[in-house]
Amino acid sequence: MGKSTSSNRDWTQMYAIYGMEQWQTLIFLLCQAILFSVLSVLYLLYFDLICAFFERVFAGTGGSARFAAGITGSVTALSALCLFFAAANFFYSSVPLHYDMAQRMVSAVHDWSSVKLALDLGCCGRGILLNAVATQLKKEGSSGRVVGLDRSKGTTLSTLRAAKMEGVGEYVTCREGDARRLPFPDNYFDVVVSGVFVHTVGREYGPRTAEASAERMRAVAELVRVMKPGGVGVVWDLLHVPEYVLRLQELKMEDVRVSERVTAFMVSSHIVTFRKPSQHVHGPPEVCLDWRLC
Repeated sequence: MGKSTSSNRDWTQMYAIYGMEQWQTLIFLLCQAILFSVLSVLYLLYFDLICAFFERVFAGTGGSARFAAGITGSVTALSALCLFFAAANFFYSSVPLHYDMAQRMVSAVHDWSSVKLALDLGCCGRGILLNAVATQLKKEGSSGRVVGLDRSKGTTLSTLRAAKMEGVGEYVTCREGDARRLPFPDNYFDVVVSGVFVHTVGREYGPRTAEASAERMRAVAELVRVMKPGGVGVVWDLLHVPEYVLRLQELKMEDVRVSERVTAFMVSSHIVTFRKPSQHVHGPPEVCLDWRLC
């Protein structure tokens, strides 16, 4: 999978370049954590008064009131700890984990020297994965380019600014488009990557509806369509990875591999890699469920 390289980066600079997506969620979690922390401290300071209150509420129950007050205080303190943990996980997932996973995804492609065109489907994280691919092309001395596709013009502008700040602007181009109808011809890209994006396709239908699943599968099929024969795909995503594997099997992809579980944004995530066959093959390929065992 490759070694983590996050320690080689200045994270102050990284956050300055890429910012913080969904910062409202982080602020909400922190506010809730602080609220429950204050309540926990108040429980400690006024425990006897709270016990007296519970005794009035649960009159005639003996020691049950004190026990109820203790349990309530413990739950409040535990909730504060859980909320702080959730906020820390969300903060870490937004840039450091995203950067580490981008390096792992890039390392899954064994030969970048022959890559002329790559696609980053989604450009999530203001271009962290996109710039990781561009950096690899630059390192190889390649004349190749990586195209980032996103639904929002505002996002593509931010991505281009980040690429220039990373010193890889000449390797990057961005386009607006729909992942379900990619504006590229068949067999166009040598490599296609996507980071925590495909699960968002079709969310207007709801996360667990048949319609949303069909839209995600359409995006996976489009991803395969634009890959050249022999091309490599690397998809990191949340929640719906088993769907992607089944769809890739149906499309007769080769070397389908699923990484070990990684917690991102407080849910499980996996990286799926696969290769488009150079010629048509019959029958579903074998799926390896852990890169470390392949």
